[in-house]
Amino acid sequence: MQVRDSRQGYGIVSRTLHWAMALLFVLQFTSAMLHLLADESPAANMLWPWHFQVGFTLWWLVLLRGTWALLNFRNRPPHDGPGLLARAATAGHLALYGLMVIVPTLALLRAVGRGRGVQLYGIQWVGPGAEQPDLAAPANLAHGTLGWVLLSLIVGHVCFALWHGFVRRDGTLSRMWRRR
Repeated sequence: MQVRDSRQGYGIVSRTLHWAMALLFVLQFTSAMLHLLADESPAANMLWPWHFQVGFTLWWLVLLRGTWALLNFRNRPPHDGPGLLARAATAGHLALYGLMVIVPTLALLRAVGRGRGVQLYGIQWVGPGAEQPDLAAPANLAHGTLGWVLLSLIVGHVCFALWHGFVRRDGTLSRMWRRR
């Protein structure tokens, strides 16, 4: 079992972080959709209270995953395909990483701006304080919209991964599923 990434495929750390985050994103967007479409349903009432904590967990995981990716940068598999396709894949991944950091950061700013502070996992990360509308207002405006943009990028990411795996059959999908 290879720990680090290589030109042939992703190591166990990258794959574990990728798939753990994928499962958490399914939970996160399911809770958001239920909150939006069926707010008083039993499923929404069960999942919505976990939304902030799952988002916070994803924030830490993406920071860890980004750090791991930078440490493995020279060894990671290249984006296959013609130049434009490879550049589009790079841009798409950068947009995913950017939004995976920005969206939960906005939620944290909103919580702090509302004066609630942030307490998760039994740890007080930021203490409650006075409301700061100037901090909460931009986060209120952008968090939800950028969250849905992130979902659309994730759906595109999944579609392109499946296209690579089942149409092009170029090994791209298998590098994240298992080593080539």
